[in-house]
Amino acid sequence: MPVTDVKTAAEFDALLASSPGGVVAHYWATWCEPCGAMDQLVRQLSSQWTGVAFARVEAEEVDELTERYDVSAVPFFTFHKGAGAPLDKLEGADGKALASKTQQHFGVASSAARAADGAAPVAGTQPTSDAGAGDLDARLRELTTRDPVVLFMKGDRGEPRCGFSRKVVEALNGTGVEYSTFDILQDEDVRQGLKTFSNWPTYPQLYAGGELLGGCDIVLEMAAGGELKAALEEAMAAAKPEEDINARLAKLVKSSKVVLFMKGDRGEPRCGFSRKVVEALNGTGVEYSTFDILQDEDVRQGLKTFSNWPTYPQLYAGGELLGGCDIVLEMAAGGELKAALGA
Repeated sequence: MPVTDVKTAAEFDALLASSPGGVVAHYWATWCEPCGAMDQLVRQLSSQWTGVAFARVEAEEVDELTERYDVSAVPFFTFHKGAGAPLDKLEGADGKALASKTQQHFGVASSAARAADGAAPVAGTQPTSDAGAGDLDARLRELTTRDPVVLFMKGDRGEPRCGFSRKVVEALNGTGVEYSTFDILQDEDVRQGLKTFSNWPTYPQLYAGGELLGGCDIVLEMAAGGELKAALEEAMAAAKPEEDINARLAKLVKSSKVVLFMKGDRGEPRCGFSRKVVEALNGTGVEYSTFDILQDEDVRQGLKTFSNWPTYPQLYAGGELLGGCDIVLEMAAGGELKAALGA
């Protein structure tokens, strides 16, 4: 029986309805070399299981079917008898497994055994090393944490090699957040091992801050809900090298002879208390600099502890805290402020 090229979900449903002996569907892609080898085997099997219909489905062109059957890779095979959920699935270019599952679900064909014996796994689709589970887990931990945001995908961001990977790349690009990619098609150990490591059976997989965010559906849902960018930015922020905030603050309070930590700047104060202190300082004629705490949350929170002063603005002179709004205004009213500033 010839292999049927299926172009639409409706055509596939019609094939299921007209094939009481069963259907084996091969999901393939033009860029996938192992798919070509499996095509040859599918044609061979179709001549041996004459009561079974064999079909080819271009995975990236018939999205309705790839989503319906959770096709996560190519080559990929589904085994059917009638409508409804498939009897079985097979991922990868393993000829022996394909022949074995065909026999398991549809009975023995006269030359099936010879087909199974002669169909070796296609090169590049089986694990490529004898690395122990412990070594692989250590490598996967390193890979998932090597960058704040890592996408394990088919292909790379410049050339995704499956529709699901392409959709996730587009979603990530839309956030403007930096990310790296790992091409699982180039490393079978990682491709198979990460499924167990993450307890997630399909690709792509998106990691942020060393934790799995999810696959295509979850990432697209997060993007649609406006949650994706925030989750990625949180991972990026957590990955920044920790700075000794006290050392930084010690430098900042001495960065000028007189420094005002405030909301906004001297040209545009952004709270009434900051505005009053700016007016008092301007009245002294003394030079001073300002630091806008609204632009740096680390400084905004850290300085409260550093100075043991819970509110803003805070005025420093010679590296020492003079006080906040009330104290500065009292000093200005008493004629003490200019002298305290070292003028």
